[in-house]
Amino acid sequence: MSRNFLVTRIVDLAIVLIGVSMLTFLMIRLVPGDAVAIMLGANAEVTVERMNELRARLGLDQPIPVQYAQWLGNALRGDFGNSLWTGKPVVQEIAVHLPPTLQLAGLSLLLGAGLAVPLGVAMARLRGGWRETALQIASVVGLTVPSFWLGIMMILALTSFAPELQLLGYVPFTEDPAGNVARLLLPAIALALPILANLARLVRSAMLDALAQDYVRTARAKGVSERSVLFKHALRNALIPFVTSVGIMTGYLLGGAIVVEQVFAIPGLGRLILGAISERNYPLLQTAILLVTSGFVLVNFAVDLLYAIIDPRVRLEADQ
Repeated sequence: MSRNFLVTRIVDLAIVLIGVSMLTFLMIRLVPGDAVAIMLGANAEVTVERMNELRARLGLDQPIPVQYAQWLGNALRGDFGNSLWTGKPVVQEIAVHLPPTLQLAGLSLLLGAGLAVPLGVAMARLRGGWRETALQIASVVGLTVPSFWLGIMMILALTSFAPELQLLGYVPFTEDPAGNVARLLLPAIALALPILANLARLVRSAMLDALAQDYVRTARAKGVSERSVLFKHALRNALIPFVTSVGIMTGYLLGGAIVVEQVFAIPGLGRLILGAISERNYPLLQTAILLVTSGFVLVNFAVDLLYAIIDPRVRLEADQ
């Protein structure tokens, strides 16, 4: 991998992250409601002078560009501020709620991407038969069913047949490994289904395109087994667009996990972000959202590097 390609990608990454931080900061300030008024509550002793004093103490009396410049400068030094309500560093509060979200997103990605490859290959191999039609219909259903609705339906179904099962909440893996996996399995399935359907259709399309190439015909003419043609020749080239899509789906998982967490009462970033919105907890909210969006950007940055390793033509185009 050339130095020019790597430097170009790092510069693009820095520009995107700065743009994301700016949009995050400004959009949060546009949310209706006054953080100071919410903190003081409906108290008869609250006066305009007291509100202005608290606003000045929190730095909210400064113009928004000044607030952003101060926040960005502190963030570049690793200081993302303290929670307006608890006074604790927001990094500590996020660190408590981050593991459930990461574990849920990782398990969902493992299920979705892991099953998409064999399912997509099967759809391409069974082309034209009734089994491929059934798989196609199932993939369309998987794309159209919202994850949160599927999660609710699974909870209703399982509580009807097995009310003794513990389906909601979260148990750390270090305390109860079996209970941890059991409680995350249903939300992971609900979150992985749209990804599985999307990636399986992508693998099928890429496999059909690869199977129509001349090198596949040549391999078959030489007597290469159909299994080798599928997995050693066609699948290797079909995985190039698959890798790119996995990076995009990872960003979807980070956002979708926040919604699914509410359905299954998982104390992850979703609960933290929703609580920060209702409290107008600006430092906590903007740092949590920036973390999610930065995770999406960084994953796609890693995918760009991996894509360049898999397909040298990408490096050549970037170096020109």
